[in-house]
Amino acid sequence: MTGQVEKSTQNHSKFVQYHFEFVQSLSKIIQNSCKVRSKFTKKHSKLNFASMTRSKTTLPNAISKLRYRIHQKDKGVIELTETKVSEFPAKDSYLNELSGSQKNLKNGQTGKVKGKYGKYGGQYVPEVLMPALEELEEGYERYKNDPEFLAELDHYLRDFAGRETPLYFARNLSKKYGSKIYLKREDLVHGGAHKLNNAIGQALLAKYMGKTRLIAETGAGQHGTATAMAGANLGFETVVYMGAKDVKRQQMNAYRMELMGTEVVPVETGSKTLKDAINEAFRDWVTNIENTHYLIGSVVGPHPYPVIVRDFQSVIGREVKKQILQKEGRMPDSIIACAGGGSNAMGIFYPFIEDKDVKLIAVEAGGKALKCTEKAALHSASLCAGEEGILHGARTKILQDKNGQILESESVSAGLDYSGVGPELAYLSDIGRVTARYATDDEALEAFHELSRHEGIIPALESSHALAYLKKASEAGELGEVVVVNLSGRGDKDLETVLSLRGGI
Repeated sequence: MTGQVEKSTQNHSKFVQYHFEFVQSLSKIIQNSCKVRSKFTKKHSKLNFASMTRSKTTLPNAISKLRYRIHQKDKGVIELTETKVSEFPAKDSYLNELSGSQKNLKNGQTGKVKGKYGKYGGQYVPEVLMPALEELEEGYERYKNDPEFLAELDHYLRDFAGRETPLYFARNLSKKYGSKIYLKREDLVHGGAHKLNNAIGQALLAKYMGKTRLIAETGAGQHGTATAMAGANLGFETVVYMGAKDVKRQQMNAYRMELMGTEVVPVETGSKTLKDAINEAFRDWVTNIENTHYLIGSVVGPHPYPVIVRDFQSVIGREVKKQILQKEGRMPDSIIACAGGGSNAMGIFYPFIEDKDVKLIAVEAGGKALKCTEKAALHSASLCAGEEGILHGARTKILQDKNGQILESESVSAGLDYSGVGPELAYLSDIGRVTARYATDDEALEAFHELSRHEGIIPALESSHALAYLKKASEAGELGEVVVVNLSGRGDKDLETVLSLRGGI
């Protein structure tokens, strides 16, 4: 069905009301070409990238099943061409190699799945972003096996990030819980968290692709800090979007970014957290596609981002596999990681996907309780309590109300305070390869203090959720003899938050 904007307004008034300002912006910049590129006359389009959030319950249902292509006809008339999602498969050239025994939930096939993880994943974005995603995919495909690129990446991971990180035997914690508990010390990576693994990888990729500017979103500030570090080292202009609520929670990280020459932009819209920071970063990217790389910090977003981030973070799991064999001569019984978007979880899980005897446990933020009010969730547990929907360009599990509107999430940990989860992690949870669990704010805070007192290591509040599961699993007899916990970050950034919750020293 094709018609002019005026006709579309009559037939699809709700859609046009929602996207009218976007179409107006596009009409100013399309120049005698059907290929919509990237330059807007305004710094920010009015397009709300939360509109990339649709589910089977989104109003109206007919619109939720559609994507819109925007073309230019003679005399500058903009047309909206309505097309079913099924007619626009993800344009994937890089094959995601899942286990050969894992089934595609949609068609029952086994083996390699291209750009989709069963029913999850894909590219649910405005057409104006497709050239940038295709360019990124082509660039990654070109350089991911390039000897020069890999040698330079190895140099930065070793000499700048400080890899490899230790696999530390937590002797006192092991005595308490009756299992051999090892901590993968990602808190010792330069910057204090696992985030630099991905940030330096993507920044280097952007350099090889000829980009001069980096933008990023951040929640706890760890990804923003890692992006600032990579940007400063590689000579990029760098801008980081951070929810205003998170800026207050993580003032020291915001200052660290500014100290390294990064512009920190507080986001005052919506819930003022990570979800809204991502929206603003997408708006910036639309405006500046030609010279800018959007450095997404987790395994979320449209393809190829979940693949790229997972691959750069998989260095964690590869090291663990080598280290645990050296220390124990066997695979661990279980690997535990916290999960917000899921980058540290996928980073440690992915090399173990085919090791079926290794239990993979993703611990989400249970917040105050696994309940929802009319407008917000009291938690951030999308795997445990979410439903299928579309968020930030990918189909995955999200927190939403009965009308398909995104619920605000809640967690004491800024880095886990997100209303969705990576599509591959959602898929692995659905097929039972990853076990989803949650820890409440109080349980995470207890684990925060426990590790500090028993091992002399102060964990990030994000990592504390994974540590909190040790107690639950031990009580349920599910822990196993040899356990690896991904200590994804250090807790220096969280001391003010924890102190304020205690009411002082």
